[in-house]
Amino acid sequence: MQEAWQPTCSVAMLQSRARLLTKIRAFFLEKSVLEVETPLLSHTIGTDPQLAFFATDYCLPPRLHTLFLQTSPEFAMKRLLAAGSGSIYQICKAFRNGESGRFHNPEFTLLEWYRVGFTLPQLMDEIAELILSLFAEQKALSAVQRISYQAVFQHYTGLNALEFCYADYCTYALDNQLPEAVSLCEHDHALWLDVLFSHKVQPYLGDNTLCMVYGYPACQSSLARINADDSRITDRVELFINGVELGNGFYELTDASEQNQRFDNEIASRQQKNLANVVKDERLIAALETGLPDCSGVAIGLDRLLMLLSKSASIDDVLSFSIHRA
Repeated sequence: MQEAWQPTCSVAMLQSRARLLTKIRAFFLEKSVLEVETPLLSHTIGTDPQLAFFATDYCLPPRLHTLFLQTSPEFAMKRLLAAGSGSIYQICKAFRNGESGRFHNPEFTLLEWYRVGFTLPQLMDEIAELILSLFAEQKALSAVQRISYQAVFQHYTGLNALEFCYADYCTYALDNQLPEAVSLCEHDHALWLDVLFSHKVQPYLGDNTLCMVYGYPACQSSLARINADDSRITDRVELFINGVELGNGFYELTDASEQNQRFDNEIASRQQKNLANVVKDERLIAALETGLPDCSGVAIGLDRLLMLLSKSASIDDVLSFSIHRA
């Protein structure tokens, strides 16, 4: 039994992490994508009702200022893009409160990058190129699969993800050992999709394959654009290998008014659910008003990626010190 002072992972795992970071940096160096850093502490935080955050007091006399540990570097990186940075990437820590388990640690490492001028399919091409290169030595991935959210949801549940029928969703939940979903989700289509997808779809995705699910329903648009040809879907992609969610990418929303409205809607949702108050990022809105270039971006959890590369059973196995020993 290890003593509490000892690292969670082995020295060999520390070396594996270092090699992974070296390969990622070499990949982006070859493509002339600029590495950047943005603050981990900020005056604002994302408004997503599904994310909990850490707040702290910054003592700057004569008063205290509330600052937030970032759940993602997205907003700050978009401000750099609006300022003319060109294509950029970042490897950094991110923080999400209340998340701990086999695939979760409240402090984790993200790879996030944005490609100016890229459509979502072009970004998916580059994602596949990077992931396949990282798995090349193990020869662990047999292929790359691209499938629409609507198709994969229909395949595993028989339900239409784009047209919400409360009765059909309830019947499915009761027939498939998810009775708690009825009271939990009620008439919230997006929440129904989250629950059913995570329990009945995700575990089957990416069997020794990089599976990219694209075309999420518009009610799950997050910071992605609504698709120009079908307003029922959004230009968003998520990545899965062996049932593990690795990343989330968007053809980025550039409309400041729409982004501001989404922030307001999410803040209202947080208030309705009695969640912690958030401060809207007015600086991001100002950056979008100045002009965010057409771009696509993605964030990938590097701890989970290292888990898969090393065939580790838990995220603790790839962290120098998990939250329990931090």
